[in-house]
Amino acid sequence: IACPCALVISTPVTVVSGLAAAARQGILIKGGVYLENGRKLRALALDKTGTITLGKPMVTDVVPLGGANKDTVLQLAASLDALSEHPVASAIVAAWNSGELLPVTDFEAITGRGVRGTIGGILCFIGNHRLTEENKVCGPHVEAELARLEAEGKTAVVLTTQSEALAVLAVADSLRTTSVEAVKELHALGIRTVMLTGDNQTTAKAIAANVGIDDARGDLLPEDKLVAITELQRKHGVVGMVGDGINDAPALAKSDIGFAMGAAGTDTAIETADVALMEDDLRKLPAFLRLSRQVGNVLVQNISLAIGIKIVFFVLAFMGKATLWMPVFADLRGSLLVVFNGLRLLRSKK
Repeated sequence: IACPCALVISTPVTVVSGLAAAARQGILIKGGVYLENGRKLRALALDKTGTITLGKPMVTDVVPLGGANKDTVLQLAASLDALSEHPVASAIVAAWNSGELLPVTDFEAITGRGVRGTIGGILCFIGNHRLTEENKVCGPHVEAELARLEAEGKTAVVLTTQSEALAVLAVADSLRTTSVEAVKELHALGIRTVMLTGDNQTTAKAIAANVGIDDARGDLLPEDKLVAITELQRKHGVVGMVGDGINDAPALAKSDIGFAMGAAGTDTAIETADVALMEDDLRKLPAFLRLSRQVGNVLVQNISLAIGIKIVFFVLAFMGKATLWMPVFADLRGSLLVVFNGLRLLRSKK
């Protein structure tokens, strides 16, 4: 009766089976603790670009300001962004296919805002609304164009010098075909969804409305995302974060369970996260949660079974009705039962 075999075996067999079942579905989990804690998740924060959307935006609008030439401003913007790895920058570079790029010196990436560099002896900037306001070149005409483009759900950036705005450029990104379905499944599982993005608040709300996300927070720097995760943890308890970029790494590390887009994600995001979704399919999130809850149920069953058998034969022994061989065979059968019950997780298809 004192033999602990069934009780000791019940947990590792179940957890390892759950990890293997997740791997078969393209969900790589870095430890059993994250699989077990998944059932406790109450809120999930998601990045926008590359997570909810494909991360492959295309330029839709180029609006020259102050009489500037459209080709000229696009060439300037592409020359600056050629040295950046941001998806919006890549879209602007791809839109410029009419000739060579201009040489850029003193290039610098401004975290969460944009980039700057010197072209032809003139210091130029291209970045978001925040950067334009910080440089004090965001006049009424710029505000009007930004408001119009952002209301259409587009991401707008502004090309400026130190003294004037040269153009407003807008890019649009396509939603992942699985995003809407994944969010519906998360809601069905009782998970609150929040979108955290560096894009402006207007665009964030438009995208969130299209996907069905509960809350959208825009204009966030990496440190702002970190604060948002802390706030969600204080309000909801266990919180997860889904991201794909370097800017998401602090929030991924702060969250209770970090999820990285395995194919589109950067090495930093994948290294920081606790779970990698290898097919970049957000439907893997509800699949992970269902599997985690199933693992939790099987663990309770196995532990209850292992302890229950001990209690039964403990009582029988005190009543003088238990022989030596009865609990020996019962212990063996109990060990086999918890093993086979845990291995049932390998049959999990969805």
